[in-house]
Amino acid sequence: MTEDNDTIEPVVVRPETSRAPVSLGSAKDFVWGTGRRKTSVARVRLKQGSGNIVVNGRALDDYFPVLTHRNEIMGPIKDSATEGRFDVLANLNGGGITGQAGALRLGIARALIKVEPGLEEALRGGGHLTRDGRMVERKKYGQRKARRRFQFSKR
Repeated sequence: MTEDNDTIEPVVVRPETSRAPVSLGSAKDFVWGTGRRKTSVARVRLKQGSGNIVVNGRALDDYFPVLTHRNEIMGPIKDSATEGRFDVLANLNGGGITGQAGALRLGIARALIKVEPGLEEALRGGGHLTRDGRMVERKKYGQRKARRRFQFSKR
């Protein structure tokens, strides 16, 4: 008694690797990107514009006085050759100035990919899409700090 078992092959649904670009037609259209580093979070809005960058209501040079931080933030824009095409409006909170600069860099890069998916290769090659996962290690009980012990006394 053999029965014909029709084998049903499972259907595998894979997401498309190519993303459709988001259009920024009017001045009110925004594209969002979120960046994080350490305890800092950057909520970035990208819109069609002339290249202005506003961070927490202040100009970029005013908020980030150190040239190294400004160069890090401008990295995704320079590597993608989109200077002067988009305005960046960012809200930053948490962490220190270096963590906020790294978070803003990642947020800008993620927003640029939503606008033009073809930029992903250039941004990934420059290391702008890699999230820096290093966080402060927590303090353990019975110790002075995360790894520093209390002084040992033999007597």
